Amino acid sequence: MTAKKSETGNSVDTYAAVQRLQQRSFEFFLKEFNPLNGFLPDNVGGGASPASVAVVGMALAAWPIGVERRFLSRAEAIKRTLITLRGFWKSPQGQQPEARGYKGFYYHFLNAQTGHRAGNCELSTVDTTYFIAGALTCAAYFDRDTPKENEIRSLAEALYRRVDWQWALNSGPRVSMGWKPESGFLPSHWKGYSEALLLYVLALGSPTHPIPAESYTAWTETYQWKKVCGTEFLYAGPLFIHQMSHMWIDFRGIQDPFMRAHGIDYFQNSRRATYIQQQYAIQNPMHFAGYNKHCWGITASDGPGPAERRVNGIERTFFDYDARKVPEGPDDGTIAPWAAAASLPFAPEIVLPTLRNIGETYPEMMSDFGFKSSFNPTFRAPAGKAGYWISKRHYGLAQGPVVVMVENYRSGLIWRLLRDCPWVVAGLRSAGFKNGWL
Repeated sequence: MTAKKSETGNSVDTYAAVQRLQQRSFEFFLKEFNPLNGFLPDNVGGGASPASVAVVGMALAAWPIGVERRFLSRAEAIKRTLITLRGFWKSPQGQQPEARGYKGFYYHFLNAQTGHRAGNCELSTVDTTYFIAGALTCAAYFDRDTPKENEIRSLAEALYRRVDWQWALNSGPRVSMGWKPESGFLPSHWKGYSEALLLYVLALGSPTHPIPAESYTAWTETYQWKKVCGTEFLYAGPLFIHQMSHMWIDFRGIQDPFMRAHGIDYFQNSRRATYIQQQYAIQNPMHFAGYNKHCWGITASDGPGPAERRVNGIERTFFDYDARKVPEGPDDGTIAPWAAAASLPFAPEIVLPTLRNIGETYPEMMSDFGFKSSFNPTFRAPAGKAGYWISKRHYGLAQGPVVVMVENYRSGLIWRLLRDCPWVVAGLRSAGFKNGWL
């Protein structure tokens, strides 16, 4: 019997499974949201966790999706958005201990109760970027002429205008990764293709503190074009790098000078990266259990280590949370299903069978929040029901890309909203992007 087809051409059963995955992943934001301050934890399931500024931004991007998919009402989404934006706008900015941020940027992690900086973490330029992107998403979606929706738009713009991107250059050509009040700017700056693509677009498009176009050129000059598993692409090892900026920006058909020189766009590059992941899993050069054409997802993720074990006569090194990379590693056999799911817009023809296979072969990976963070079939764990290692945690940075990228696959909602954001358009044009919807 032939299965019915959805509007995307896939079987109804498969499409329904994707819908369920999105809704379950959304439940993380729905249930973990703190109504007192708008915070969300970095992760749940492993004990107390600080709030993550980036995850807060992903929650902001998720609320419009929730309204469209009827996961929550528009009124509830507005309420949650205003709690968050009001709190961040009113929170102290400065070098004092109780400050939440400085120069418009925010600390990577915040104390879930007080809202102050957590531990000795840095003021994070990229995590602030995700927060601002989420705020701009809400500003674009909540467009009605009502007091509350007008306030959302005003607060989002004010928060964006406050970010001093020029200061973050630290008198250099490229944006710094962060800053600490005790020691100043971190020695590292954004170098090589990374999740900072969105950062540069927002920094270039700032209506108050824009960085010069030369900074973007200086960044792209550090790119590496490589051939991996027989395919050439703009290199980045972890899969998440090829996804994060795409949560908000539709890169289909638009090209900066680097991509024009190579005859593709960033969307096509992410498609290549997705296929490289599959090819690497097929080749499985390190002979890990589970890797095959429909079981892959190598990225920044939780892991079973640190540990050294001899498995089937081979000495293995296992890592804990790490940015796993293709092809040079680190790679210890850990698979993150969410990373495959977040590539759905790029290559649904290989992602959908992968999600189906993982769900059927490893049913223990499913939970009320969708896929668990990661698993490792090579690392045997006899005490567990599954017999192999499974992460106990759900990370907001994994849940967000699933919710948003599934929606971009289904309807393109977030892409459409940000295409109409004048500052995103200005940033792209300042970076030299042309063609396509621009």
